[in-house]
Amino acid sequence: MTLNCNGTLIDLKTPKVMGILNITTDSFYDGGQFNELDTALKQTEKMLAEGATFIDIGAASSKPGSALISPEQEADRLFPLLEGLIKRFPKTLFSVDTFNSSIAKQALERGVSLINDISGGELDQNILEAVAQFSAPYVCMHMQGTPEDMQLNPRYDSVVEEQLYFFAQKIEQMNHLGVNDIIIDPGFGFGKTLEHNYTILKNLHQYHNLNTPILVGISRKSMVYKRLNIAAMEALNGSTSLHTVALLKGANILRVHDVKEAMEVVELLQALN
Repeated sequence: MTLNCNGTLIDLKTPKVMGILNITTDSFYDGGQFNELDTALKQTEKMLAEGATFIDIGAASSKPGSALISPEQEADRLFPLLEGLIKRFPKTLFSVDTFNSSIAKQALERGVSLINDISGGELDQNILEAVAQFSAPYVCMHMQGTPEDMQLNPRYDSVVEEQLYFFAQKIEQMNHLGVNDIIIDPGFGFGKTLEHNYTILKNLHQYHNLNTPILVGISRKSMVYKRLNIAAMEALNGSTSLHTVALLKGANILRVHDVKEAMEVVELLQALN
């Protein structure tokens, strides 16, 4: 599997790591740490040095209970930092975590390589056309509800079957629009109970039937720290354990806060294989 990122082909036969750069003030783990240009630059440099292939920038919080911000608020927070980051690291493959089509279009115009949409086009269907216009890779995530209400009472008859149906429909829609580089993300923690999350992870290999790369984002999430009755700050070891499982189940991209440790998992499993 390959992704065409602004003319750079990324081979996913070896799993890749996507480093998380939260520039929000209220992320569940590291909110407020990197929302100034100097700290964002230092964190990006660190993650690249540790082996990240992609840097995913999020300017709108999507933690459970968070309200959606306006595209104008998102733009004011995102673009001054994004422009500084691209200027400093012009060859880096930046991803923007957004569900707003206007933000996606402006980000792609500035040279961003991927769009990472937590809503899979459900909150702003025009985002798919924006991605198609730039022939950019698109991370299509599954979310039940919105960040504000997604964890109130998530329910499925069969979470894996319902997700596979959702993604199959989305892939058909995106192919029709001309979006060719599609990455699916089951959306751990986005409208799922702990049981749902572990059911998805256990059955992750089934998602390869969709013939698309799989991105897994479980870093320091509640499926780790609530299960272990610890804080997100203490969830690195648990995250690393589940990253190992995800890769063994066929994940192609790990979206993580801790790049060094994730890269070590990739390296050790490559030796094993």
